[in-house]
Amino acid sequence: MRIELEKRPKVSLLYAFLSPVIALVLTVVAGAIMFVFLGKDPGLALYSFFIEPLTEVWSLHELAIKAAPLILIGVGLSVCYRSNNWNIGAEGQFIMGAVAGSVIPVVFHEWHSALVLPLMLVTAMIGGALYAGIPAFLKARMNTNEILTSLMLVYVAQFFLDWLVRGPWRDPGGFNFPVTRTFAPEAILPEMLASGRANYGFAFAIVAAFAIWFMMRFTLKGFEISVLGQSERAGRFAGFSSRRMIWFSMLLSGAFAGLAGISEVSGAIGKLQPVISPGYGFTAIIVAFLGRLNPLAIIVAGLVLGLTYLGGEAAQISLALSDKVVRVFQGLLLFFVLSCDTLIQYRIRIVWRRMSGGVVTGQAVPGAAAAEGAL
Repeated sequence: MRIELEKRPKVSLLYAFLSPVIALVLTVVAGAIMFVFLGKDPGLALYSFFIEPLTEVWSLHELAIKAAPLILIGVGLSVCYRSNNWNIGAEGQFIMGAVAGSVIPVVFHEWHSALVLPLMLVTAMIGGALYAGIPAFLKARMNTNEILTSLMLVYVAQFFLDWLVRGPWRDPGGFNFPVTRTFAPEAILPEMLASGRANYGFAFAIVAAFAIWFMMRFTLKGFEISVLGQSERAGRFAGFSSRRMIWFSMLLSGAFAGLAGISEVSGAIGKLQPVISPGYGFTAIIVAFLGRLNPLAIIVAGLVLGLTYLGGEAAQISLALSDKVVRVFQGLLLFFVLSCDTLIQYRIRIVWRRMSGGVVTGQAVPGAAAAEGAL
C-alpha cells in the first residue's frame, strides 16, 4: 500500500478562500485538547490567549507593537515567496538591521539632531538589505540553496549582536549588564497616540502592506514577480530575468526586516540587548502563509499571531503556562495552514499492491473514486 497525492483538476475557490479560517479553527481545537492534557481549563486558557488581551486599551497598544514587525517582515517575505525565492533568514536581517540602525545612537551618542531618527531608519533598511544580499549573491552567482544560507546567517547575526552588547558597545555606566546605552530622545520612535505605547512602527507596517499590494496588483513589477514565481521558463520568454528577481526580492524583504528591527529597538526597547526578538523573523513566515501571500491579508494574519504572543504572556501569568506553549500554538497554526492548502490542491489516493505470479501489480482501493471525491 502506498499513499499518493493527486493534483485536483479544479480547485474550489470557496475552500481556497476559507482555508486560513479552517486552519485557525483547527488550531483552536487542537490547542483546547492540548490544554486538557496539561491539566488546564481549555475555556479559560483560550480566553487568556484570544479574548483577554483585547479587553483593555493598553493591551491593544501592545498588540500593535507585537503585530508591527510581523506584518512588516511578512509583507517582504510574501514578495520573496511569490517569486519563488525562499528567504528563511528574516530573523537575522531583523537583527542586523537593528544593529546598523543603532550605530548612530550608540557610537555617536553625543550628536543630537532631528536627522538622527530618519538616518537610523535608512541605515537599518540598508543593513537588513545588505545582509539579505549575501544569500542573494550566493544563489544568483553560485546557485546556492538560499534556504540553507539565509537560515545559517541567522545564527551569525545572533552571535554578532551578543558579542557587541557584551563587548565594544556595552554601556560603561550600565553596571556591567550586557546592554548598550539607552537611546537619546531624538533616537526614540514616537508614539502614535497618547493613550498607549504603540509607535509608528505599526504605521510603517500598514503603509508597506498597501504599497506592496498596489505593486503586485497594478504594476509591471508585480506581474513579473507572479510570472517568474509560477514559471521561470515562461518568465524568460517574456523577457524577465530570474537573476535580477533574486536580488530584488531578497533585498526588498531584507530592507523591510531591517526596518522592523530598528522600529522594535527604537520604539519598544530603547536600546540594544542580547535578545531583541522573540522569533519575529520565523513567526513572520507563518504570517505570510496564513495571509496567503496577500499583503492586505497579512495585516490580519499579523494581528492574529501578535495576539498569540500577547495572549501567551497573559497565560503565563494567569495559568502558570510555559512560554513554549506559544510556540506550539504557532507551530500548529503553520501545520494546519499548509495541510489545508495541500488538501485543497491535491486529493489523497491510496493504492494497494498485490503479488501476482511473483510480479507486483498495482490495484486501487475498491470504491476509490468515491473516497477520493470525499477527500
